[in-house]
Amino acid sequence: MATRDFFIRPATGTGTTDWIRIEECDISVSITRRITRTVVHGGEGDDLVDEGAESAVYKVCGEMNEDMYKNIISMFRSGQPYIHDPFEERDVKVVFSSLSYDGSNNVFEFQLLEDIR
Repeated sequence: MATRDFFIRPATGTGTTDWIRIEECDISVSITRRITRTVVHGGEGDDLVDEGAESAVYKVCGEMNEDMYKNIISMFRSGQPYIHDPFEERDVKVVFSSLSYDGSNNVFEFQLLEDIR
């Protein structure tokens, strides 16, 4: 899998110097649409309604040292950070869904959620 640099900044950050770069990460995104399904028993089937809303889940894996972990855990606990989506080349507001870090080998994994609409 090709690795990329991952960029994240705290919710309070406003300038280019606020971005934190984590090098050589595996980044994936899963985007789903919100769909409502109505099943009518005794009818001719069901109706699917596309609500026009999307949700994205970003998974980021890699290695970081303990000092970097301390910066990231601070963001985890202090609100909604921004990340740079490397696929669409845009900045997005996210919330940490989960964070794991193994201090013995510096391996981490984040799951970040974005509500697109």
